[in-house]
Amino acid sequence: MSSSRPGSAPGEGILGVGQRILTSLVSIAETRIRLVIVELEEEKANLLQMLLMVGLTMIFTAFGLMSLMILVILAVPPSARLYAIVITTAVLFGLAIIFGVWALVKSRRSTLLKHTRKELDTDRKQLEERQA
Repeated sequence: MSSSRPGSAPGEGILGVGQRILTSLVSIAETRIRLVIVELEEEKANLLQMLLMVGLTMIFTAFGLMSLMILVILAVPPSARLYAIVITTAVLFGLAIIFGVWALVKSRRSTLLKHTRKELDTDRKQLEERQA
């Protein structure tokens, strides 16, 4: 039983390797968690800014549409005002449906944690290559 260090047990080398592997795994996990935290903070800031912009846009659009509807209804002769109200309402509901569907489609294409998912895929591929 020859050893590179006198007085060391044969299992100490294995324990050292295991400890280094565990240290590497913990450091990889820490890096990934920090990346997730940074991305979530960026997404939170972006989301709050977008919500504020959307809210202001909706308020100003609502006031503009109300003013426009009043103008259109008053500009039409009294005999055709009911038709003007019906047509205006139909156009507004149609636009609401179109933009609602557009918002749903856009929300399905989420990029939340895109970089973290990319790094996790890279890690998985590297682990698979080492195992093969």
